[in-house]
Amino acid sequence: MSLNTTRRTTRRGAVAVAVCLSGALALSACGGGGGFDDSGSGSGGGATQAPASGPVTLNFMITSNGPADVKLQKDTVKAWETKTGNKVNVVAASDINQQLTQGFAAGSPPDVFFTDANVFPTYAKAGNMLAYGDQVKTKSDFYPALVKTFTYDNKFYCAPKDFSTLALVINTDLWSKAGLTDADVPKTWADLETVAKKLTQGNVKGLVIGDTRDRIGAFMRQAGGWIVNEDQTQMTADSPENLQALQEVQKLLASGSAAYPKGVDSGWGGEAIGKGRAAMTIEGNWIKGAIKADFPNLKWKAVELPEGPKGKGTLTFTQCYGVASASKNQAAAIDLVNYLSTDEPALALAKGLGVMPALQSAADGYKSEFPDETAFLAGAAYAQGPVTVAGMDPVLKDFDTQLQSLPGGDPKAMLQRLQKNGEAVLK
Repeated sequence: MSLNTTRRTTRRGAVAVAVCLSGALALSACGGGGGFDDSGSGSGGGATQAPASGPVTLNFMITSNGPADVKLQKDTVKAWETKTGNKVNVVAASDINQQLTQGFAAGSPPDVFFTDANVFPTYAKAGNMLAYGDQVKTKSDFYPALVKTFTYDNKFYCAPKDFSTLALVINTDLWSKAGLTDADVPKTWADLETVAKKLTQGNVKGLVIGDTRDRIGAFMRQAGGWIVNEDQTQMTADSPENLQALQEVQKLLASGSAAYPKGVDSGWGGEAIGKGRAAMTIEGNWIKGAIKADFPNLKWKAVELPEGPKGKGTLTFTQCYGVASASKNQAAAIDLVNYLSTDEPALALAKGLGVMPALQSAADGYKSEFPDETAFLAGAAYAQGPVTVAGMDPVLKDFDTQLQSLPGGDPKAMLQRLQKNGEAVLK
């Protein structure tokens, strides 16, 4: 899913973003059409094949929002093509999940492809993806949470290509108009309630928040809860911590100081703050592209989300570079991923797509390039990744539907239902 596809789907709370990798790999030629050392064997979905005897053409399926995204990706791989003699055919998918499913079924999937964190376990379980993650030279430099996200059945399947986190986005004109200063930036839930009330004037809500677990889940983490346990083997939805989180969101909505986007005639939080219907929203760093394109006159800033009873909490959204187990060019495909996992292409993609590099070593360069986005990057240290259990997606979507009934719904009943439905999947 591309950055703006993520933005669009995360209006309902789906994942993520098109982000890049960074790192410090040196170009080193190897035989058989590969430019990096991609020795070693894969696990899960088939072993890595030996390099071809000559240059190959890789089919690389991406999600995009138009020609600019495709051009950026093509420009980014040119150096690798020149160095190796290989070619990359960048294909912009119209419905990547459908097209990948069809390709897997026909035995002709793309060699390399974008895949979302919530979808990859299904492909991995079916044997459609090569578990090549241990062959990525910068594995130890990826944010640990991202490696964990793309680990299935104890195998690190694919290199994270991007990530985004949530932060509190503030309309600074409305903030100043309400007599608020930097000293009023909310640090706790109580602070958030206070400033949301002060910012609510006329048809402007103090806070607009998305109506799914991909926004409300941040409150769950701040309360010390989450949907599943650490290794995703048990449901932990029906807990006092999660109940406290949902009750806090319910309280905000019931107070009239907060609303879901649909309550202010908006499709998502970014639209609400851009149209002046929200003074604050909780969104990811993809919002900067939307503001630049749709609301260029908006003055805004991003700060870390307020702490809950158990401390800081935010969510992370990510994709990886999948390599098909049926690919005849696996060695070259992994080699391409290793190239994309270096600083120069990573930062080029970050700048072009509005995302954050997945490697910790790229943090300083990113901060220098985007000093106004440090709140998003800070969240990487404590962000919660998505639930990545095969077959869980319908359960999570049902939970989203339940959340949309707040403030009038019963949070306890919602969590009990999520617990029961999730346990059925995990059995």
